[in-house]
Amino acid sequence: MSDLVAALGIASARIYAAFGSKEALFREAIALYEAREGGFADRALAEELTAREAIARMLRDAVEIYTRPGQPQGCMVVSAATNCSAGNDAVLAWLAKHRRARTASLIARLRKAVKDGELPAQTDVEMLGDCFAALLHGLSVQARDGVPKRRLLALIPPALRLLDHPG
Repeated sequence: MSDLVAALGIASARIYAAFGSKEALFREAIALYEAREGGFADRALAEELTAREAIARMLRDAVEIYTRPGQPQGCMVVSAATNCSAGNDAVLAWLAKHRRARTASLIARLRKAVKDGELPAQTDVEMLGDCFAALLHGLSVQARDGVPKRRLLALIPPALRLLDHPG
C-alpha cells in the first residue's frame, strides 16, 4: 500500500474510500491486468486458426510480456499467488480459480482441435492442457527469476512437439 500511496501521491484513506479494501483494490488491479496485457492468452486461443498456432502464440506472447525491460517480470496472477501473506486465503483461492480457468480454456481449445480433426480422437486433452498450463505458469516464475528471454523462447518448440504425438 505504501508503494501505491507514493506512486499516486494520495493518502491511503482516499484509496480505501475508492475501493473499500486492499482486497477489492487488488481484485480490480487483476481485472484491469487481464483486460489488457494479461489477456494475451485469451486472445491467442480465440484468434488463431489451429490449436498449435494458438498455443505457440500464447507461449511466445507470455515470454514477450513476462520479460519486458523496465516492467515487472512474470505474470501478475501467478506472481501474486506466491506473494500472498498469511490470512489471505480468499485471495489465494480466487487466484487459484483464475489459474484453473486458464487450464480449462486450454483444454477447451484442445477439445475443439480434436472435434475439428486437427488432433486424433484419442488425444488426452486434459494432460496436454495441464502440461501447457504448467509451462505457461512456469514461464512466469522463470521470468521473475531472471531466466533470459532467449532461453524461455527455446522452451516453446519442444513443448509444441507434444501435439505431434498427443496420445
